[in-house]
This record gives sequence, structure tokens and C-alpha cells, in this order.
Amino acid sequence: MLPTEHRLRRREDFAAAVRRGRRAGRPLLVVHLRSGTDPHTAGEIAPPPRAGFVVSKAVGNAVVRNRVKRRLRHLIRDRLALLPPGSLVVVRALPGAGEADHEQLARDLDTALQRLLGGPPS
Repeated sequence: MLPTEHRLRRREDFAAAVRRGRRAGRPLLVVHLRSGTDPHTAGEIAPPPRAGFVVSKAVGNAVVRNRVKRRLRHLIRDRLALLPPGSLVVVRALPGAGEADHEQLARDLDTALQRLLGGPPS
């Protein structure tokens, strides 16, 4: 389960990440990242990174969509430490994600995040 403070819930937050953020596409998913742009003073605590998921009916029926969302939530939870404070992440599953296994989703998510964060390829 993704902790409450790390969940994207408002439509405006999803729109901000998708419209004003950077995007990295992979065969199974597309990751949108909007880094926190507000500079924080030394006394302020930076807001935590937040993540949201978009899994349309093109991915599969309700059982398949919920399974994909559960897998993506688990994968993002393990990678929250990599994200800059205050960032917004939207992961959009593509139709092939319904047939993909956990390792394939993890590989695509890692590659997309590395591309967006500028990290070295593994």
C-alpha cells in the first residue's frame, strides 16, 4: 500500500504532472514527472513526493486493471526515496501492461525513472 502522504488525488495535481512535467515512454507504461520547483528555506520541511496512476479500460477488465494498479503502487513505494521532494509522478499503464509480469513492469518503470531523473543506466 502506498502511504497516504505519497498519493496523488486531486485532478489538478494529475494535470500539472502530465501537462507541465517531463515524460518518458516505455512499451508498457508512460511516466510523467514534475519536479518540485518551490525553493525551501532551511527551516521548512519539503513536501514528500506524490504518485498517481492511470489505468484505462484498454488495459483489461476490472480485475486486470486493479492488479496492474497494485503492482505499480508496490513498485513506486519502493522507489519513493529516488524521487525529489515535492515531485509529482503519474504512471500511465499502456494496453500491454495487463499481460506483463511484475519484473517487466519494474524494468520499464526503472528505465523511465532513470531517464527522467538523469541517473546512470543500470
